[in-house]
Amino acid sequence: MLLDRIHILFASAIDLKTQKLENEWMTIEVAYISSLIDEDKVKGFITVPFTKYEIPYLDQLATIADYHEVTDPAQWSELLLTGFVLIEAGGKIYSLFAAKIIANSNAQTQVESAIQGPQLALSESLDLSMNLIRSMYPSPDLTTELHTIGSLSKTPTLLVFDQRRVDPTVLNEVRERIRSIETEMLQAAGEVEKILTGRKRLLFPTMLITERPDRITRAISQGKIALLIKGSMFAIILPATFFDFMHAVEDNYESYWMTRFLLVVRYIGTVLTITLPAFYIAVVSYNPELFRVQLAFSIAGSRAAVPYPSFIEVFIMLFMIETLIEASTRLPRYIGSTATTVGGLILGQAAQQAGLVSSIMIIVTSVVAISNFVVPVNSLSFAIRFLKYPLIILAIFFGITGIAVGVFGYLVYLCSLRSFGKAYFRVFGHIQSPEGDIGQVRIE
Repeated sequence: MLLDRIHILFASAIDLKTQKLENEWMTIEVAYISSLIDEDKVKGFITVPFTKYEIPYLDQLATIADYHEVTDPAQWSELLLTGFVLIEAGGKIYSLFAAKIIANSNAQTQVESAIQGPQLALSESLDLSMNLIRSMYPSPDLTTELHTIGSLSKTPTLLVFDQRRVDPTVLNEVRERIRSIETEMLQAAGEVEKILTGRKRLLFPTMLITERPDRITRAISQGKIALLIKGSMFAIILPATFFDFMHAVEDNYESYWMTRFLLVVRYIGTVLTITLPAFYIAVVSYNPELFRVQLAFSIAGSRAAVPYPSFIEVFIMLFMIETLIEASTRLPRYIGSTATTVGGLILGQAAQQAGLVSSIMIIVTSVVAISNFVVPVNSLSFAIRFLKYPLIILAIFFGITGIAVGVFGYLVYLCSLRSFGKAYFRVFGHIQSPEGDIGQVRIE
């Protein structure tokens, strides 16, 4: 019965394997998809015990926890496609999970550099990732919930949280949003983030994607929730605040004053990369009196050979920088950094000598490019790359006044954001000092 129906369901599947095994007690039928199955598990759990052991095979099926009885024939195709072996014995159908797990074995971090602390990253296997998390967070209160997302991909996802520390309201909202997801394919953490956000045009990410288990366990200890996706080395931490994106994991391992200093440097760099191009346009075109006379003359002299307005100059250089950043991302790893560095040097020098841009603009562009990468988390760094352009448009038409209005608009927008009901714009979060105090400033 089993084999006949399976052959009908998978008539065109060349990797479908079916077997009929006999011994002195009984006959069983076995079906599985070979490309998904570890053949050694099939031999160790089915073939060898059935043919060589003296214990009747029905007794083994009843006593070993790895076998589960399947009562609904509608589940057969789904079980086969998710790495299960189906066995018919004594008129009943049993399933055995024997999937071949293809995943990295705890590689080192690639996106978030690890200077101190654990060097291992999450794995594409949920079991290996949970092994790392549980070893770093050995608490009986650590709870996991399994959810399946994707009508076609059937991607397993795990919600991981501390049941005593988590906010029940946030947890219930996360559960509801996951259950309401309607998609066919799910491959990466970024897809889940976009779906759970619910708003398509957010300027800032409200969920943090990370590959570091030490960041995840620390977030869980603060009452947050981690979402792990099978097949992805990245997990999602939620809810998240603005400070979480500006906070590097290494800040937990540095001294008190060094941590504060680095945070201030990151915030200054963020402000510079957002506002500096717009300020350049405003000062050159509208308000040169803001600078001392010597500096104003120096800027005017450097632009003497440039034949167009300052905003054209800014757009040329920013376009070059954006293309270099994109090229460094898409080029092969071993030549990407070299090619983009050489390209940036050549293009910048050639543009300045040809009179297309001024030497001051080269400095401004370099500061903007460097400052953009002081943000520890990539998703916020990408968002900040965009924020400078609305300010440039305002500076073209309204000068310093337009920049002030634009920055005020950004602050109002940040204060209005919520991440699963929690205030998003927290500038300084919890950082443990050597004396044990906690510094916190919250802007809402």
